[in-house]
Amino acid sequence: MNTTLSNTSIKCIRDTSVTSVVFPCLYSILFIVALVLNSLAAWIFFNIPSTSTFVVFLKNVVVADLLMTLTIPLRILSDAGVGSWQLRAFHCRYSAVLFYITMYISILLLGLISLDRYLKIVRPFGKCALQQVRVGQMLSAGVWVVMLSLALPNVILSDKPPRVSGGRLKCTSMKGEAGLLWHEGFNYFCQVIFWGTLALMMFCYTFISKKVYESYKASKSRSQAASRRTKAKVFVVVGVFFICFAPFHFARVPYTLTQTRNAVSHCQAQNALYIAKETTLWLSATNVCLDPLIYVFLCKMFRRRLTAALSQKPLQKGTMDSTVTSTQLEMSQIAHNSRLS
Repeated sequence: MNTTLSNTSIKCIRDTSVTSVVFPCLYSILFIVALVLNSLAAWIFFNIPSTSTFVVFLKNVVVADLLMTLTIPLRILSDAGVGSWQLRAFHCRYSAVLFYITMYISILLLGLISLDRYLKIVRPFGKCALQQVRVGQMLSAGVWVVMLSLALPNVILSDKPPRVSGGRLKCTSMKGEAGLLWHEGFNYFCQVIFWGTLALMMFCYTFISKKVYESYKASKSRSQAASRRTKAKVFVVVGVFFICFAPFHFARVPYTLTQTRNAVSHCQAQNALYIAKETTLWLSATNVCLDPLIYVFLCKMFRRRLTAALSQKPLQKGTMDSTVTSTQLEMSQIAHNSRLS
């Protein structure tokens, strides 16, 4: 039957004449930039005490981004066709799985950051367990445990001898029927994670932007520059999130169906979906370079430590324990000005 699971990926010879040159170059540039930015971010963050859930979540994003960055060299070698088929098999079974799973860990953590900012800006005086540092640490650990556990079957079920087609080893050729079933189901689950997190972020930032507007209106602030600056900070997370991840999640399901089912029988269409998936996947991977923008825009302590490091000046003693977000700080100043007036 056409709808039964089958290893269709080995029936169509994939055209990699362009992708085997272009994407290794793009990923090489991405790897260098990401390694520098995330190494710097890790060095700064792990000198900042975890005194808020916001910092806890950001530290976990840094770890996820660093792990994702470290998988890129194997992807470069694999895409370029350099090295043995054993290297490609290792990439399929381990490195590629870690690449994807750290991406979704970052997605979930960005959702938690949005919820954290909503609680601290829209409900600053409410008592909520989610605002406790220990709860933030438990949530972060839970995200890692759950996602790594769900990824484990992708490793275990990629147990068939690798098969080479057209001089290339395709990852799905290492999966049996159970492996293809899990691969397809896990991809659907990842779609739920992405679109659910996007909906949560839209909800949180809609109310955050409303709160910011009301704060400016109540204080009768005439500072248009300050208003624009705060709006940019409010939407930087959702902007980075949507630009990086949305295109990939539009392309991923059709491509997955070409891997696991006879959903697309025309070989040219399969190759087109492959190129679309690879292009949008690279765009998703650029998130490891854009996440540091979130740290700079939103974390006052990170920005101060970065400035001090770049200028080679010691950080002032009075700024050592400040981990409030920039938007919170500006809104508190607005409220203070409003009370004075």
